[in-house]
Amino acid sequence: MEKFFKFKEYKTNLKTEITAGATTFMTMAYIIFVNPGILSTTGMDFGAVMTATIIAAGFTTILMGLLTNYPFALASGMGLNAFFAFVVAMQYGWQAALGAVFISGIVFLILSVTGLVSHFDAAVPVSLKSAVAAGIGLFIAFIGLQNAGIIVGYEPTQVTLGNLTDPGPMLSLIGLLIIAVLMARKVRGAILIGILLTTIVSFIMGLQPAPTGLGDIFGMPASLSPIFLELDLRATLAIPFFVIFSFVFVDVFDTMGTLLGTGARAGYLDKEGRLPKVNKAMFVDAVGTMGGALIGTSTVTTYIESTAGISEGGRTGFTSVVTGILFLLALFLAPLAGLVPTQATAPALIIVGVLMVAAVMKIDFEDFTEAFPAFLTIIFMPLAYSIADGIAFGFIAFPIVKVVAGKGKEVHWLLYVLALVSLIHFFWPA
Repeated sequence: MEKFFKFKEYKTNLKTEITAGATTFMTMAYIIFVNPGILSTTGMDFGAVMTATIIAAGFTTILMGLLTNYPFALASGMGLNAFFAFVVAMQYGWQAALGAVFISGIVFLILSVTGLVSHFDAAVPVSLKSAVAAGIGLFIAFIGLQNAGIIVGYEPTQVTLGNLTDPGPMLSLIGLLIIAVLMARKVRGAILIGILLTTIVSFIMGLQPAPTGLGDIFGMPASLSPIFLELDLRATLAIPFFVIFSFVFVDVFDTMGTLLGTGARAGYLDKEGRLPKVNKAMFVDAVGTMGGALIGTSTVTTYIESTAGISEGGRTGFTSVVTGILFLLALFLAPLAGLVPTQATAPALIIVGVLMVAAVMKIDFEDFTEAFPAFLTIIFMPLAYSIADGIAFGFIAFPIVKVVAGKGKEVHWLLYVLALVSLIHFFWPA
């Protein structure tokens, strides 16, 4: 095992790798509770989605470790799961949405195998990539506030502040405070710990029945049968091309950014700032997305939380193997997931939103030709309730303002194509 993972070459050992793997698991295990909570709003079975989420994360993370020998972990991506549930599935049904995820995985696979992903990456400016991340952050934070009952519908102004004295919103505010304090104190696994502590508070408040024995916490995983192979590719044909493109776009740049960020932290980047074996890593991501769609979960992507394990000294794929095994062991926590109320997972969405909005710091707001397209991308995602629409507005605005400012040479030719596709998305949507 030491020879396979090259512990000596990477100056690590078995104990360090196990500790790193456990740390990564702790920091991203919140997805076990959050993802089913989001996807079940579409009519998908909560327990089945939890099982699918865990299996997809476990096996894909193990595959990453074995194929690349990198300490990167994967799971259903935040933001993309909200796009899946609240935009695509809401309009076309979750079976069609799973089909869209599967097709996006095939496209991602082709881009990674052929190496075309590097050209795609070069075409889109940093400002738009950062705006997409920030916009998704606002979008999922808005969803979290709605799920908490902190923000509610109100006809005169569309939305307004909810009644914070109601038990549901009050519980979410308590949960938000708990996670914020833990994050401020830099506690490992702050989001997961916050969800569990908020769930305990819900027992005290009488919002949820408290467990009466180990059987309410541990048990056999829920069956996948309600969602397994239920993707409907024929129904997917009714989904506009740009929606599927948005799945691909967000997954590609989220994965690329995460791989480079975590790779830099681990010291893997070469002199030109590139990550060796990046195509293999993206191949695993694409396979995870396709496999996840088949068993019933949204887009699988590489998690930035992998840096937690890297910070603990994880340097090889064995870190990923440990993380993956711990995910699979979590299958037997299925009864516990049923005890977690929506108001306990809503704060997690808000906190993740905070982390994603930080991407705006990479946008040059002093340059209007960079700031304007980025702003449109960010603002339209939560207000139009669509990641796809936000991306489209950014793609259209960027070449226009660059050309009229005499900076047309800064626009990659592929971005003009993407702008045209975006216009078609708005004026010929189906």
